Amino acid sequence: MNDVEKAITRAHQEEWARVVAYLARRFGDLDIAEEAAAEAFATAVERWPTDGVPPNPGAWLTTTANRKAIDRIRRENKRDDKQKEARTLWDDPTVPSEPLGALDDERLRLIFTCCHPALAMQTRVALTLRLVGGLTVPEIARAFLAQENTTGQRITRAKAKIKAARIPYRVPAAEDLPARVAGVLAVLYLVFNEGYLATGPDTDPVRHDLTTEAIRLTRLIRALMPDDGEVAGLLALMLLTEARRCARVSGGELVTLDEQDRGAWDAALIAEGHRLVRERLATGVAPGRYQILAAINAVHTSARDIRDTDWSQVVALYDQLVRLDPSPIIALNRAIAVAELDGPEVALAAVDRLADQLAGYHAYHASRADLLRRLGRGQDSRAAYDRAIELAGNTAEIAYLTRRRDQLR
Repeated sequence: MNDVEKAITRAHQEEWARVVAYLARRFGDLDIAEEAAAEAFATAVERWPTDGVPPNPGAWLTTTANRKAIDRIRRENKRDDKQKEARTLWDDPTVPSEPLGALDDERLRLIFTCCHPALAMQTRVALTLRLVGGLTVPEIARAFLAQENTTGQRITRAKAKIKAARIPYRVPAAEDLPARVAGVLAVLYLVFNEGYLATGPDTDPVRHDLTTEAIRLTRLIRALMPDDGEVAGLLALMLLTEARRCARVSGGELVTLDEQDRGAWDAALIAEGHRLVRERLATGVAPGRYQILAAINAVHTSARDIRDTDWSQVVALYDQLVRLDPSPIIALNRAIAVAELDGPEVALAAVDRLADQLAGYHAYHASRADLLRRLGRGQDSRAAYDRAIELAGNTAEIAYLTRRRDQLR
């Protein structure tokens, strides 16, 4: 990848959601916002290799996308008040933008618009990942373990429903927040996960822009809903995970938890995450999914060495989580913890029971490969590593899996 291609990729990662949110606020139409942003990035791909990368790529993309949006409105003969307003805003630079307060954030508005309860939960999440996270349809499909065409159709239908139902582009009133917050949290968690270990082969293995933005938006949600345990739990989970980011990749290769330099972990983020976990435990209220995941991460980040990890507590927490969320991925993660407590043979039996549900998930095959390696079944382990490498998209993870496979006798 040359310097111009890198600049375009970096601009997409950093500017996509901002440009879409800006256009959605200005024109009040998510279709126009996304399509104009996509056209602007396509123009960058066409022109930057010849003209050079502009001094301010973000401003260039915003200006180009704005023009594309107005052109589209004109082409479609939308000669109504919306067009007049758009022309006025574009042609008169003296007109100030609507001020944004601490809780009146453009991306937050966009998230709550996409997460309207009129949309099905998976549809809310998929649409928001596309428009706010800037994830591609293949990346979103991988997050759902779904087909690309199904995911694309879901996003298209969601945008059409927002337009038909005239769902307002705003942060809802306080009484409306509980109906939307579950979808918002699901979105932010998936955006964070995509940043912490990107699924696409053409992006950085760890996308700090996504993890940072997910944390920022979760903090805003917490300011809106300070007493919501799951909001606090998700923030704690993100902080405890983000604390390990600097130790996550080394030399272009993924570094697993047991091999990470714990001295490189961010002590301030860990302290804040632990405080949030303790505060939630002190309430005596039964924890939700994100609170339990945060507690699991608190156990991991409390251990000075992997050998000091309280695996019995980790498994007990996963037992609670399975009752709330009996998904195959949670069951897989529990089995990995069981391997440390009861041995790889017991864990492998649990993992093999998930074969039908997780056959297309690379982490399933990577987990099997490691358990088979520990049991001395080299040939079976190699086959599992091969399948994991075939399915994985993250370059750092592929490098790690390849090295582990090649170390087999």
